Amino acid sequence: METVPTTFAFVIATKNRCTDLVQTLQSLAEYTAIPGVRCVVYDDGSTDGTQQQLQNQFPEVEIWRNQTSKGYLYCRNQLLHNVEATYLISLDDDAHFLSSNVLETIQHHFESQPSAGVLAFRIFWSKQTPEQTETTAEPQFVKSFVGCGHVWRKSAWNTIPNYPEWYQFYGEENWASLQLYAHGYQVLYVPQILVHHRVDLRQRAQNKTGFTFRYRCSLRADWYTYFMLYPLHHAAYFWLYSLAKQIQKIGGKAQFKLSNPLLLALFDLLIHLPKLVRNRKPLSSLHFRQYQQLKEAKVYWNPEK
Repeated sequence: METVPTTFAFVIATKNRCTDLVQTLQSLAEYTAIPGVRCVVYDDGSTDGTQQQLQNQFPEVEIWRNQTSKGYLYCRNQLLHNVEATYLISLDDDAHFLSSNVLETIQHHFESQPSAGVLAFRIFWSKQTPEQTETTAEPQFVKSFVGCGHVWRKSAWNTIPNYPEWYQFYGEENWASLQLYAHGYQVLYVPQILVHHRVDLRQRAQNKTGFTFRYRCSLRADWYTYFMLYPLHHAAYFWLYSLAKQIQKIGGKAQFKLSNPLLLALFDLLIHLPKLVRNRKPLSSLHFRQYQQLKEAKVYWNPEK
């Protein structure tokens, strides 16, 4: 693996989504053609011909590969730890930019905001492109970011532990944001950069197996983060509040499809309690109060009227 530092590197983890990945890499061609800009794809044991397709069609792209799957967060940790660049631009394999001057915008905001450890992008979730892409929103510091489109200041990443791979999927961004805040960094939302996340949210919600897995992971990840990084009385409060809201959803609106992922998430929490105790390093009460005053993460964007 190269250790020569560059300014920008795109880092993408993928598994068995070759068609989506090809579209994303095609959209990045104008950037990867710039001397010194790296693009590294980590193939997590794909069986759909991803490696061969990339070698044939994108010789400028570096391909790292697991022969057997080791998980999404394992790949993200390897990319963020081993790719040497000042700024690490993380995209999902089904996401691409709808903005121009992306690299210049990234560099400007990092240089003008030295406390920014991560830049969070504006995200449009849909299979269709938005009717318009302009926004009147201004940059602001927020609590967290979205995994499908963000960029790390590498020196900030180096100050925090790796993503907890046992989260598996969902919630690691909130964990990382709290870690950043504890180390003197923040997350800056930069709406000038728009990412198109090519996902059909309605179709995803109708997939029963996928919905159960995602909902379970989302719940337990939040709970893990509460008990590892929140002051104890806040951790207990937020967990009980979350649990009460889930029970209210199930009973009040007869959403019984939520009961299975809720029970599974509770089981996961119980199993991982020893690990949560071992890894507990909460924010100070002062830092936590300051963190709570930040705006919530900007997860979804819709065209403004």
